[in-house]
Amino acid sequence: MALHRLSSVTMGVPDPAATASYYTEFGLAPDGDGWFATRDGGRQLRIVHAPTRRLVEVRIGVDDPDDLTAAAYRLSRFGIDASVSPGASLTAVEIATGVRAVLQVEPRLVQPPVPPTPYNGPGRVERPGVRAPGILRTDPVRPRKLGHAVLGTTDLAITMGFFRDGLGFRTSDLMGDAGAFLRCSTDHHNILVLTAPVAFLHHTSWQVDDVDDIGRGATAMLEDHPERHVWGLGRHHAGSNFFWYLKDPAGNFSEYYSDMDSIPDDRPWTPEVFEGAKGLFNWGPPPPPSFIKPDDLAGLMTGAHTTA
Repeated sequence: MALHRLSSVTMGVPDPAATASYYTEFGLAPDGDGWFATRDGGRQLRIVHAPTRRLVEVRIGVDDPDDLTAAAYRLSRFGIDASVSPGASLTAVEIATGVRAVLQVEPRLVQPPVPPTPYNGPGRVERPGVRAPGILRTDPVRPRKLGHAVLGTTDLAITMGFFRDGLGFRTSDLMGDAGAFLRCSTDHHNILVLTAPVAFLHHTSWQVDDVDDIGRGATAMLEDHPERHVWGLGRHHAGSNFFWYLKDPAGNFSEYYSDMDSIPDDRPWTPEVFEGAKGLFNWGPPPPPSFIKPDDLAGLMTGAHTTA
């Protein structure tokens, strides 16, 4: 696959300062000019002002300039003009959501291997004579990388076509006619597009080391702010990852995740079609209504949640 990573996202919110404070507490490191960095992926989130919360931009890594030329040709077949900076980047706007997509030539992300967390099991003792690492860690949780973003769209076919047939994403799984899990790396999905009555950012997802760090991170975020809780702990079916969702001050959901399915190019993968909530979770509490239809959705549709 010519695409190799979801490099960064830019979210627009009415109050960037409050949202920035949340993501600093979430474990991302402020890096100047509205940018926040992960441990392995570098600058992967930018927060800017917008009248209502939305996904402004996604940046995707490609291997070489020929990949930009190929994407520009594919997009032109859909009548989409792309601005190409020779040898560097391609910029195009997805018309149903207004999201700006930037393909940029950059090195592939190589994450330093983290030793597997030792877990005892039947007939298998991996940590004799010591307590579990998850209860011994005292350092704050810091996400390793940006995993994916979830985008609501008023025209699923157009948005899917843009990312898949135009930019070159691949389909991992489908949620009937309600959504599509799309990947631009070996991760199961890097973009999930969902049919919605208005274009909006549903959530961003951030990789941590293991399920213990999901629990530690979420617990710390909820200690003084129980209202941030949305959904978790659980394990998704599509993607297989453990998850816990929280809500930032603007209303966007943020997910700690670990143990995502990996789909290398040399391994066969057949997309499945999941109906109803089957793709959402395999075990754990059922998703609350506010996860399916966020509480501010009506306000986003009317533009009521705005600031100057």
